[in-house]
Amino acid sequence: MRTWGKGGFDRFARNKKFRNNLLQAIPFWVASLLTGLVAVLYARLFSLAEKGTSAIIHGHVWWLFIVSPVCFVIAWWLVRRFAPYSRGSGIPQVIAAIELATPRHNDKVKKLLSLRVLLVKILSSLTMVLGGGVIGREGPTIQIAGSIFRKVNEWLPSWWPKISKRNMIMTGAAAGLAAAFNTPLGGVVFAVEELTKTHISYFKTALFTAVIIAGLTTQALLGPYLYLGYPDVSHLSPYIFFAVVIVAIPAGLGGSIMSKYMLKILRWKAGFRWTRQHLLYTIGCALLIASLAVFVNEKVLGSGKELMTTALFTHDKSTVWYMPLLRMIGPVFSFTTGAAGGVFAPALSAGASMGSLISGWMHCSDTSSNLLVLAGMVAFLTGVTRTPFTSAILVLEMTDRHNVILHLMLAGMVASLVSMLIDKHSFYDHLKFQYMRELIREENKPPSDPPPLPAMESH
Repeated sequence: MRTWGKGGFDRFARNKKFRNNLLQAIPFWVASLLTGLVAVLYARLFSLAEKGTSAIIHGHVWWLFIVSPVCFVIAWWLVRRFAPYSRGSGIPQVIAAIELATPRHNDKVKKLLSLRVLLVKILSSLTMVLGGGVIGREGPTIQIAGSIFRKVNEWLPSWWPKISKRNMIMTGAAAGLAAAFNTPLGGVVFAVEELTKTHISYFKTALFTAVIIAGLTTQALLGPYLYLGYPDVSHLSPYIFFAVVIVAIPAGLGGSIMSKYMLKILRWKAGFRWTRQHLLYTIGCALLIASLAVFVNEKVLGSGKELMTTALFTHDKSTVWYMPLLRMIGPVFSFTTGAAGGVFAPALSAGASMGSLISGWMHCSDTSSNLLVLAGMVAFLTGVTRTPFTSAILVLEMTDRHNVILHLMLAGMVASLVSMLIDKHSFYDHLKFQYMRELIREENKPPSDPPPLPAMESH
């Protein structure tokens, strides 16, 4: 009869542990691969939609007054009819899902993250941007990735080693951001700074692996691109730090003020009781944005990436005085329609316009202007998200300009401090609490009551 010694038991225990670790890792790998593929497809479709808008502007500009209202209404209707929690950015929904990720709240999480939400998110945001909506795809990509990771976890058979739903969703969000911007380090920092207060040691291996696989999948299909490119920020004056602070203060305040007005409008819209009120508001927003594009400046439309690249890679560094206002008005009246669409890219473009404007006023050199554009991007995004390190790392990875990391971090920290003068909480925090309150109200609603119209966000 064969007997086992201590060494045999140790080998058996190690093999069993290795098997469990491998089985737990496989779902993260599969979900990360799927996230990278979907993110690439979404990015290409989003780019085609923006080109469609550009074709209308340069070919048949007056058609914008028909196309914009039709697209805005369809985008709003898709969300309202099929997946109310696919509206807006998607980041607050993911944060709420992470906090609710327990068996007791499984039905609530399903309303926030699902394949239905994923599909509606993509269709609504693409329709919105085709109509000239001032939105981005980065926040939606995060909710899409969270939905993929949650679904993969749900598909696991009962005998599979259990995986924390919270860690799965959190890792998916980080992988989504990494795939959207091609910023793997930004994805990791975002997970730690924005998504959770949990110590990173509990999920660090899964997080790093997911970000790497999603990023490599994106690079395999799109190439090792940078979201913006390589702006020249060499030969900077040692006094440029003062200029960075001068840009960071209004940019940080601008991001926070824009968020505040979005919340006020959403709170006002929460009082709408009739579908026609939402419909009229959506059409009004579309006509307003179309009018600004036709009669003021077409750069009000879209995510604003072209505005950023123009400021960074041409000699046309300065911009008109009203461009920051346009880039703030656009997201306010696009996001508050209730359609799907993010604020990451619009916030970056608004910050870039502020940096460009102030650098023109200060008669800065081209390289100093480039730095102030990047500082404005970090500061404005921080004003919205209150995540200075994530904002700085994202812009750093988008441009591969490591020599200005301290300048970007300074911009983020200054913006974070001044934003507190407007609101102590971030835009995403307010929306997260609102989504959670809506879910609780739906759960506690007596079944005899008539089904309510999907509620809009409020403060």
